[in-house]
Amino acid sequence: MPANNFLHSTSRKHSKTENLQIQPSKFAPGRWFGLGLGLAGVAMISATAGALLAVSLSSTPLMQQKLSPEEAAVFSQQDLAKSNMRLPELTRPVNILLLGIKVLTSDLEEYPHDNDIGYHALVNSFKGLSDTMLLVRFDPKNQKLTLLSIPRDTRTYVEDRGLTKINAANYYGGPAKSAKAVSELLGGVGIDRYIRVNVQGVEKLIDALGGVTVNVPKDMKYQDDSQHLYINLKAGKQHLDGDRVLQFLRFRYDNLGDIGRVQRQQLLMRAFMEQSVNVKTLSRLPKILSVIQSHIDTNLSVEELVALMNFAAKTERSNMQMLMVPGEFSNPEEYNASYWLPDLTTLDMMIAKHFDFGYDREQLENYESSYIRVAIQDSTDGWDSVDELVNSLNDAGYWNVKVAKPWNSPLEVTRIIAQKGDIKAAQEVQKSLGFGEVFVESTGYLRSDVTIQLGKDWLSIQDKSQNSRDW
Repeated sequence: MPANNFLHSTSRKHSKTENLQIQPSKFAPGRWFGLGLGLAGVAMISATAGALLAVSLSSTPLMQQKLSPEEAAVFSQQDLAKSNMRLPELTRPVNILLLGIKVLTSDLEEYPHDNDIGYHALVNSFKGLSDTMLLVRFDPKNQKLTLLSIPRDTRTYVEDRGLTKINAANYYGGPAKSAKAVSELLGGVGIDRYIRVNVQGVEKLIDALGGVTVNVPKDMKYQDDSQHLYINLKAGKQHLDGDRVLQFLRFRYDNLGDIGRVQRQQLLMRAFMEQSVNVKTLSRLPKILSVIQSHIDTNLSVEELVALMNFAAKTERSNMQMLMVPGEFSNPEEYNASYWLPDLTTLDMMIAKHFDFGYDREQLENYESSYIRVAIQDSTDGWDSVDELVNSLNDAGYWNVKVAKPWNSPLEVTRIIAQKGDIKAAQEVQKSLGFGEVFVESTGYLRSDVTIQLGKDWLSIQDKSQNSRDW
């Protein structure tokens, strides 16, 4: 655990014994995907589509699993939305827990004999480990949509299980236990509702929405005959259907493991939000509705679901923020499992800034990083340009600068990434440089506070500067 976690709540200190980890399957190395994509895709439907959705689902229950009174009490009992003459609207900021589930026949007692079919097949179920976890904040007051990715291997306290991987919570206690574990990790932040979707639902939803165009950062190839999992994607910008999106999201065989997969999830969600919806979306509504009815479990009412969709569809791209629980990989010599160890100090500050919970504004203003860590990921193939940028940053007072692995595709405009959600620091870097566009997401260098993904606009600035000197 990082040494600087002196600010986190004392309620996070536990003396409970750590439990052994449950495995998804002895044949299941291919964990999977990005759930937030499902909501992001649905949210792109127009207001007209939202109205049709409300009518179509008005008589269809969305909850696949009945919650006990104790489990239901974990979530807010307050209304989230109100109806007007047009569409339901959110009445206050709300936090929605999204869980992505992958279940194989070998994970369930009702499918004891995989030999009957010859492999471990996917099942339309919600009983497995939550391979993807997102806490999404819909904030109508500030017109912001904030997504916090929680790595599946995050080590935290799970009720009745002790300190363990957070993805085990759904397996042992469904959405209520997952909500408790997430709230515990985040220092007590409230969770209003949940949505669970399984892997088949994501594939079908992508196809229903017409696919998505995304840049595949590297060649991805993997084969697991025991699951009939075959990943074979070439690097480059391309349009992916549901099957190939799942390949993109389930791939985790690189040096960052599950954290690299979280970053790809955010790339995909950003691509979805940046692509406009065409009129064909309305013609796809029957397929979209079918997916929602059969592959999603949620305690949202129809009115609340439409209100969320209506809000997300109107959110400006610049007001969508994507964060990730900050931390570091565990030392294999210290633990009997591979964990993501959360940096609770940084996490507390992140929750306070973006979820309006915890520290008050005065505390936030008085807490400043003494040394901003800046990383540069070049997309221009120009080392001289990188050197010039380092010099410019040094001149502006930034001395903790690292040149990281190059960005995977050429960028026209430099992206200045608030890697840990500190948008003020990213804006200060942008102000010092005088170019670039600020994003709040976690796709940059993990050990940075701000990552500069250098684009061609920097080359133009250099050329103008050189011409001025020559003149």
